[in-house]
Amino acid sequence: MALVDNSNQETVVKQKYPKQNPSSEISSSDSEGLVETPVQVWPGQPEAGSLDSVASEIAVAMVYNGVSHAVMMASPTDLEVFALGFSFTEGIIERMDDIYEISTNKLDQGIEVSLQISSPCFARLKEKRRSLTGRTGCGICGAESLQNIRLPTSSLSSEFTVSHGAIDKATRNLNEHQPLQDLTGAVHAACWCSLEGELVELYEDVGRHNALDKLIGSLWQQDRLGEQGFLLISSRASYEIIQKSVLASIGIIVAISAPTSFAIEIANEANVTLVGFSREGRHVAYSNLDRLVA
Repeated sequence: MALVDNSNQETVVKQKYPKQNPSSEISSSDSEGLVETPVQVWPGQPEAGSLDSVASEIAVAMVYNGVSHAVMMASPTDLEVFALGFSFTEGIIERMDDIYEISTNKLDQGIEVSLQISSPCFARLKEKRRSLTGRTGCGICGAESLQNIRLPTSSLSSEFTVSHGAIDKATRNLNEHQPLQDLTGAVHAACWCSLEGELVELYEDVGRHNALDKLIGSLWQQDRLGEQGFLLISSRASYEIIQKSVLASIGIIVAISAPTSFAIEIANEANVTLVGFSREGRHVAYSNLDRLVA
């Protein structure tokens, strides 16, 4: 979801989700990611039950030309951009015009997202003979061999820089723009930030890589992949976060939590600047430090 309105020459940040009362501002799309469930709070009176907002986690099947290819456990929001981002970062499609149609169908077992894609893309997909079962804590479930884990990546040549102050600014403001997380405490966010540290666009999901796919799908749909800026994620920086980002030409990645060793390895090979443990007033840079300036 866009947090910045670029219709005017002057950039205006929309305070869309004030933290002090997020439930009153949550959008109809975001509300699909919530389930109200009765709970009992301790300490308190046993008879004083209340309702808690819980993050929805639903099986979402990606179906290409009538053939189911992947089932991901995800938040049932922003499924069109999720399908775009997943198809792009998994190497199923390379151009937007390879997709003819996207539709969703709610079933008892979950949601099917059906994509009609070009014949060459579908033929390439069938050759992969790959069946994925995605989970919120996993990025390679269903890979048939070790060779399937790592997708080809190229070295990024981005020459722009980001200040440590901009990273700190974006990190400080992230919580103010996570309505589902504020209500449930159970989802991740992937946010595109300007070089000045403004939060431009943000998506949430129970799966960290799903949130990133949604963001990448949205940026790709707007023909904005490759623009100057940086990625801010609320999760750890695992290898698939780096790999998907490289495919989307994202050269600077900032994570609230830690990176893994494999993530650092791929970041170094792909010339990605990787920052972890981003907190107010402090963060740790792990690779390609030349893009970070005082």
